Amino acid sequence: MEAKPCSASLAIKTTHVLPPDTNPYNTLFGGKLMAHLDDIAGIAAVKHANNPVVTASTDSVDFLAPVRVGQYISIEAFVTWTHNTSMEVFIRAITEDIKTGDRKACTTAFMTFVAIDENGKPISVPPVYPENEDEKMLHESAPLRANRREERRLNSKKLAETFGTTYRTEK
Repeated sequence: MEAKPCSASLAIKTTHVLPPDTNPYNTLFGGKLMAHLDDIAGIAAVKHANNPVVTASTDSVDFLAPVRVGQYISIEAFVTWTHNTSMEVFIRAITEDIKTGDRKACTTAFMTFVAIDENGKPISVPPVYPENEDEKMLHESAPLRANRREERRLNSKKLAETFGTTYRTEK
């Protein structure tokens, strides 16, 4: 499979933050923002894989600044790293005040997607390569994040087996 540059997967979404999308403090619901992140990151992953994808992991979503009603929010995402069937996507959201034009980074996140075939089975994805220093930094640090995700996933499996509606049944 031929490698693709990070820039080939770049996807951008801009939306207006309206009152129904906000909480009593007139700021965007975190869950609403996360839905936007998943949407645009999924598009970036599809652009890279040229196949459907499913979300495998959402990690390190950092809310850096509030997004207020009446602002625009622009979200950009691109594939930073690949491994067999999975792709790590970096996402950054920026708010823009429509009156002043002031822009501020409000959220960063990493998500992982897996490419699937028509039967829902994982399929290989092309490698990705960075083209600039920022992309290189993200690409080079990706294996460390992947290792942390795997550790967290194993821990999550243990928690799922231990807690829940059948909390600690006798064995």
